[in-house]
Amino acid sequence: MENFLYNLLSKDNEVIVIFGIFVILALVASITQAIINDRRMSRGEKIIELSYPDGPDGDGKVLSWPYFVRKEFLAVMLFIIGLLVWGLITSAPLEEFANPNLTPNPSKAPWYFLGLQEMLVYFDPWIAGVILPGIILKGLMAVPYLDINPKGSGYYTLKERPFAIGTFMFGFIILWCMLIVVGVFLRGPGWIIFMPWQEWNPHTIVSELNIDMTQFIGIDSTSLAGNIIGFLVVVGYFKVGMIAPYIILRKNATVVKLGIIRYSIVAFLFVAMMGLPIKIFLRHVLHMKYIWVCGWDGIIFFNI
Repeated sequence: MENFLYNLLSKDNEVIVIFGIFVILALVASITQAIINDRRMSRGEKIIELSYPDGPDGDGKVLSWPYFVRKEFLAVMLFIIGLLVWGLITSAPLEEFANPNLTPNPSKAPWYFLGLQEMLVYFDPWIAGVILPGIILKGLMAVPYLDINPKGSGYYTLKERPFAIGTFMFGFIILWCMLIVVGVFLRGPGWIIFMPWQEWNPHTIVSELNIDMTQFIGIDSTSLAGNIIGFLVVVGYFKVGMIAPYIILRKNATVVKLGIIRYSIVAFLFVAMMGLPIKIFLRHVLHMKYIWVCGWDGIIFFNI
């Protein structure tokens, strides 16, 4: 518990603690407002955000300028003033000069990169550091072109956008934020997970027998047969994950409106996101290291 509290109250981690508090507050406020709006809609009442006096066009909407932009500008100014005051009254937690003879244990990246560093436990660097962040960024850029639901624009709601909200909550809150929390507060010496009540002992040794998927059935993962099986499992995961929901929901109005191209992109992004919790489960529960080890004659090209 002493190490956990030290991490929690350390000046190095003030930002992540404040970030967590703001995320929780924003989450509670938005969900509360969404529940209120859903109840008002079920009773046939007007949504709170659209209950202002009629706008210029008589549609009950308020223009972004100057109403929203003015509040946004004031919020930014207050935020900047808060940062300046914080910087003046708080000393920067600088450490001593780098010593090549003394390597920190554990050696951690800045808190906002610890999600990526945590993914390195479950994936090779080319996946955790290049492929997955690239998919996340491209997926976020594609959201405006993939979103065909006109509801929930300008007001909070849960009932009218369950898939979009649920996917965001799972991807950002459950996966990304939890990876950062684990990396900041639970990863100790040797990059071993220590529970909050455990002491960070630098001499702790954890022996894990992690084996590849094909080794469960007695096949060398680097052999041709192992490569073929790993390839089929990876490709089959994406094909089943993308095609099966389409077969079940092909007559659904939303799927029909999406079209095959947009549906394929949405399904690929969702299946790729679910690959992370699946790999975490396989690693910690079944001690499975890699599903597909792509290499021949002892030369490993990439691992999944």
